[in-house]
Parts: sequence; structure tokens; C-alpha cells
Amino acid sequence: MPDFGFTFHAGGHGDLVALDPDHPGFRDRTYRDRRNTIAQQALDYQPGTRVPDAPYSDEEHAVWRTVWRSLSELHPQRVCAEVLELQRVLPLPLDEIPQLATLNPTLYAASGFRLEPVAGLVSARTFVRYLGRRVFLSTQYIRHHSRPLYTPEPDVVHELVGHAATLVHPGIAELNRILGEAADVASEAEMKRLESMYWYTLEFGLVRERGALKAFGAGLLSSAGELAAYDTHAELRPWDLDAIAATPYDPTRYQDVLFAAPSFTHLLVDVCTWVRAGRWRGADSGSTER
Repeated sequence: MPDFGFTFHAGGHGDLVALDPDHPGFRDRTYRDRRNTIAQQALDYQPGTRVPDAPYSDEEHAVWRTVWRSLSELHPQRVCAEVLELQRVLPLPLDEIPQLATLNPTLYAASGFRLEPVAGLVSARTFVRYLGRRVFLSTQYIRHHSRPLYTPEPDVVHELVGHAATLVHPGIAELNRILGEAADVASEAEMKRLESMYWYTLEFGLVRERGALKAFGAGLLSSAGELAAYDTHAELRPWDLDAIAATPYDPTRYQDVLFAAPSFTHLLVDVCTWVRAGRWRGADSGSTER
């Protein structure tokens, strides 16, 4: 299940990346060694320079093909038209994992954003604050081959299939940026409101399109299981931004609650207005929504 709020830590036995015992790759020494190699490469990265290519194996490219094959069958029917168009602007190969460095020129030219590698999982505040600098912190490792349609943490599938193409859109990029600026000054309570807003819009947002419910958020775009079941599994609640900000989330399971915006444009305009008006500070901020 994708999450953007988590902590990178060194593992035991010389591992840079500590995997939980129930992780699919926990007993796979080869997989753990590759995770360590990619993590070390990210730790050595100098911000602003070209992102080094991750040394993916044939087996890892095969995992990408398996996941993308499942998702590409669902996207045309389940994903909103604007995101499908953005995927044509920043197309991802179906047969191999793309490198961050090959995507950055298009991203930067369109919105000023760039992908930078991160060794592991960072706190929500750190992740969102980087968005304020037009930097998307991206993992580069891929999920274990034994469970290609499941990942216990965000991997390169989630980052690229879920987020990369949407950052080409100036409106989505701007929403990411202003959320990051807010995170720079938010208290802990305010940060929780910003996290929930990010989660239920940019990660798990839905929009209405010609009477149908379509996926917008990255967590849905990159999860075949959840993308196939969002309209039957979750409780759909009214589009109310203050309610969204007050709704906690659980990143370890399919979402029980989702919110649908009246349209793609409504989502961007409403959430940008909510952030700029300081509504993330809570009911006492004195601001009003449009």
C-alpha cells in the first residue's frame, strides 16, 4: 500500500534497508543486497546533478512488465481523462523500468519539477516540504518478484506510474508546491491536516466525469487491486475539504473512505484555494472557502 509518511532507517547485519519479517523479500538475500545497492546510490547522490541510473536486473524489469500489464488494462476504463492525457505527454515504457534521469527533462520543462532519488522512506513533513522546492523524492527500488501486484511500501511503480505524469500538469504541480510551502511552517496538528488533504486528493482522490467515478490519485493509479475496486470497496463521502482534512487514514490497507470531487478542475481549484486561504490551520484561521 503506498504511503508518503514513513521513516528510512539502517538495518542490521550490514543492511542499509531494514525489511520487516513479513516483507516478501525479507528472506531473499539477493533482493536485500540490491535494495542496499540502490539505497547507497541514493545516499551518495548530490542534489541538482543528473540522477544516476539504477542497476535494474532482468527479473526486476519483468516485475515492471507484469505490474504495468495489469494496470494498463484498467487505466482506460477507470482513470480520469486528464490523467490519461498526461500519460501520453510523459509516456512510460511497458517493457522496462524507466530511469529518473530520462523523465526529468520533460518534467522540468513543463512544470519546473524534478525527481530526486531517496534511499528509503522519509517523514511526511520532509516529503511534502521538498514538494515546495519542486522536488519529488522518489524511491528507485521495485517490489519483490514473488508478489508483483503487492508492495508494503512505495516503490518505483508507485512513484512513476502514480505520480510522474501528473507532475507535468502545471495545476497539479502548483498544488504540490503550495502544499510543500505550507508544510514548511505548519505545526504538528496543522501538518496532520495537510497530510490528510494530500492523502485523500493527490494519493487517493476521485473525480466525477460524465456521471462516472474516475481515479485521480497516485495510490489508485499504481494499485491494480484498489483501482479495480474503489467504487465498491470504499465508503464514498461528500466533497467537503474541512472534513477531508479531519479524516485520518491508514496506509497499510485498502482505503475504507474516499472522497470524490465534482470534476478534475474542481479538485485542483478547490484544494489550491483551501491551501492558499490557510484553511489547513483549522477552523480558527478566519479564512473562508470559495
